[in-house]
Amino acid sequence: MLAFSGLVAGSFSLGGQVAAEIAPTALNAVRFAIAAVIMGAVVWARGGVARTALVAPWRYLILGGLFAIYFVLMFEGLKTAPPVSAAAVFTLTPLMSALFGWMLLRQMVDRRIAAALLIGAAGAAWVIFRADLSALLAFEVGRGEAIYFVGCIAHALYTPMVRKLNRGEPVLVFSFLTLVACAGVIAIWGIGDMMATDWGGLRPMVWIAIAYVAIFASALTVFLIQFASLRLPSSKVMAYTYLTPSWVILWEIALGQPVPAALVMVGVVLTIVALLMLLKN
Repeated sequence: MLAFSGLVAGSFSLGGQVAAEIAPTALNAVRFAIAAVIMGAVVWARGGVARTALVAPWRYLILGGLFAIYFVLMFEGLKTAPPVSAAAVFTLTPLMSALFGWMLLRQMVDRRIAAALLIGAAGAAWVIFRADLSALLAFEVGRGEAIYFVGCIAHALYTPMVRKLNRGEPVLVFSFLTLVACAGVIAIWGIGDMMATDWGGLRPMVWIAIAYVAIFASALTVFLIQFASLRLPSSKVMAYTYLTPSWVILWEIALGQPVPAALVMVGVVLTIVALLMLLKN
């Protein structure tokens, strides 16, 4: 999950550089199609998909649908919601995931984990708002934020549903079939944008971003989150998303953006404290 949070953060930084050059739905449809092909090749090389894994295929449609809902509503919400406000909404995901974990799997959250989730949320918010109290106080929930919040609910529900629906299938096979379902749902939703996109006229940076989000922020992260979801409580799995804003800062610095104010690092420290609390058995 540490690797997951870092890889996801890279998609924010690279995606932000090309967002204005390609429709989000077209980008996501292609990224998940490529990711499904890559994961399919790996699965085929390791023996293919067993017939037993294809029993109850509706499971993959549910998981792929939840993943698709999150990405579709994220970009739909970002049409009107400022990125800072949307990122603040995302910090609610671990708390919601803990709630779904209790509802579906009866995973209990003790006081230490609850405190860690709250500390992590506070630290992530501090990083997101760049230690600017006036920016935090000016936060207003608009239509875009409300749309994205629904997407975050789907993301939070996805984590416990992985463990709920898995019937002993290998993680690679389970991830592959989930990616296929997700790619299909998003392709149907974005077929118009895909046909309207001038694929031959895209600059190389756009293709670099597509390649990154397809391989590292899709195929690999789906495998990582499913691997972790089968071994960790839902609250712990999603708690690592608190590190994403901090990873974004590192990505931005690596891509030549200015170093944030020292006061922002207070939030980074809080997210690390939260993780240490969560990792304690």
